[in-house]
Amino acid sequence: MREIDRLTIERYGTTSTALMESAAQAVADAVLALAGSGYHSTLILCGPGNNGGDGAATARILAQPGAKVDVVLFGRVENTKGDAQANFFRLQELKGDLRVRFFECDSSERWTSLKENELSGAYEILVDAMFGTGLTRPLEGVFDGAVKYFDRARETEVRPAIISIDVPSGLNADQAQLIGPAVQADVTVTMTAPKPANVLPPAAGHNGKLIVADIGSPSELVQRVATQQFMTEESDARRWLISTRYLPASYKNTHGHVLVLAGSRGFTGAAALCANAAMRAGAGLVTLGSPVSAVALVAAQAMPEIMTAAVAETDRGSVSDEALGHVLKLAERADVIAVGPGLSAEDERTRVFVKSLVEQRKTPVVIDADGLNCLSPWPAELRGSADLPIVLTPHQGEMLRLIGTDDKTVFDDRVGAARNFATAHQVILVLKGARSIIAVPDGRVFVNPTGNAGLGTAGAGDTLTGVIAGFLAQAYGTLKKQASATEAVVAALYVSGLAGDLAAEHLGMRAMVASDIRDHLSAAICLLDPDGELP
Repeated sequence: MREIDRLTIERYGTTSTALMESAAQAVADAVLALAGSGYHSTLILCGPGNNGGDGAATARILAQPGAKVDVVLFGRVENTKGDAQANFFRLQELKGDLRVRFFECDSSERWTSLKENELSGAYEILVDAMFGTGLTRPLEGVFDGAVKYFDRARETEVRPAIISIDVPSGLNADQAQLIGPAVQADVTVTMTAPKPANVLPPAAGHNGKLIVADIGSPSELVQRVATQQFMTEESDARRWLISTRYLPASYKNTHGHVLVLAGSRGFTGAAALCANAAMRAGAGLVTLGSPVSAVALVAAQAMPEIMTAAVAETDRGSVSDEALGHVLKLAERADVIAVGPGLSAEDERTRVFVKSLVEQRKTPVVIDADGLNCLSPWPAELRGSADLPIVLTPHQGEMLRLIGTDDKTVFDDRVGAARNFATAHQVILVLKGARSIIAVPDGRVFVNPTGNAGLGTAGAGDTLTGVIAGFLAQAYGTLKKQASATEAVVAALYVSGLAGDLAAEHLGMRAMVASDIRDHLSAAICLLDPDGELP
C-alpha cells in the first residue's frame, strides 16, 4: 500500500494530503451511515501517525454538518509529522468551536483524567484511528488502555458503534494471527484494497463489516502489485456465470455431466446431498454411483432427475476395486468426477479403488471426505495437471491427514500451508473453514468472503463438493478447452457461500441444514446474474 500511495503521488499528480482527505471522507461517510444524521456525538482516538491524521481529518469533516466531535491524540502535536501533523494543527485552530474539542494525551495518567473528568460517557460513535498498517508489535501502555476502553464501551447500555480506520488497532495488517490486544470493530474502513488482517481469521474477526474505500489510487497500480493473494469479489462469480449462461440452443449435454461416486452401506445421505447439489448448481446431467447394497436407499433420497448406478462393493458395503472397470466406463460420458462423500475409507480395497480411479481418469476430479482419507497421506506421485485438474476439498482435520501430521500449528499460516500443498502436488486445494481459501498450482490463493457459521453443519461439505463438480461440468461442457478449473472453483465457493448467507437470512444460522444451502443456490445465482436467468 505504501508503494501504491507513492506511485499515485509521483506519477498521477495526486498529493498525499488529497489521499488523506479522501480517506477521511470515506470514514466520515461510514460514521454518518451509522449515526443516521449529521447531529450526533463522536469520539475519535488518534495515534501519532498517518492513521491518526486520517482521524483528525475525519473529525473536521464530521463537524461541518453539526456533529459534536471529541478528538484525543495519544501524544503531542509537535511530535507528529507530515500530513498527520497538518491535520492536528487544523484541529487546534478550531479552538473555541463548540462542535470540536481536541485533547493531547501523552501518558496513562492523562488518559485516566480525560476519561474521568472531560470526556462524555454517551458517545454514539467511537472511531479507532490509533494504528493502521504499520503496527508489528503488541500494544502497550496507554494504547492497551484504549483497547480496554473500547471493550468496556461495547458492554454499556448506550453501546456506541465502533469504526476502525484501515485495520483495527492492535492487528498486524500483514498477519492473520493476533499479536496482542486489538480493537473489536463493528465497521472497518480500509483504503484501496483489503489487507490480510482484514480478511483472514482470526484477525478478520475484529473487523466487523469491511468497507473497501476508493481514495483515488488508479486501479492499474493495484492490478500491477506483485501479489499472489486475492479476495474473491462478487464480479468474479458474476463473470463466470455470464460465461456459462444457458442460451436458446442449450440442452443437457451443453452444461456437462457429473459422475458422483459416493455412499456406502449405512452412509447414504452424503451421496444424495452431493448429487442433488450438483444438479441444482446447473449441471445438465448427474449420474450417482453407489455400492449395490446402498444404491436403492441413495436413489430414494436423490432427485428424480438424477441417474443411479450400482457398483461392486466390498463385504463391508463400500465401493470395491472390482468396480474400477465399470466406473471408468461410466466416466467416459462424464465431464467431471466427484468422489468421496459417505464412501468409507476403512477397507483397503476402497482405498485402492480411489487411488486407481484418480490415476486412470480422463476427466477433472473433485475429491472430498473419505475420498481424501483414502489418499492420506497424499501419494507423492499423484499430481494434477492443467488438462486433468485435481480439486481437493479438505477441512482442517482432513488436511492434517493429507499432509501426514497431527501438528495443528501448520494452520498458524493457513494460506502458506494451502499454497505449499497445492504447488507441491499441482492440485487445486479448497481449505474449508472460517473464510475458506482456494490455493492453486501456480501459487495464487483466493480468500472467499461469503458464508457464515451456519455452514458448519453436517452435509455442508458434501453439498459444496456437488456445487464445485456442477460448476466444473458446466465450464467444461460450455467452454470446452477454454474452461478454467480455477475460475469455476472460485465461483462455486462464492455462490455456495452466498446461498448459505441467504439461507441464514431466512432461517437463522442455528436451524440451517445442508439441504437449505442447496435450496438457496437458485436465489444466489439469480441475485448475481438476474438477466442471464430470465428466459
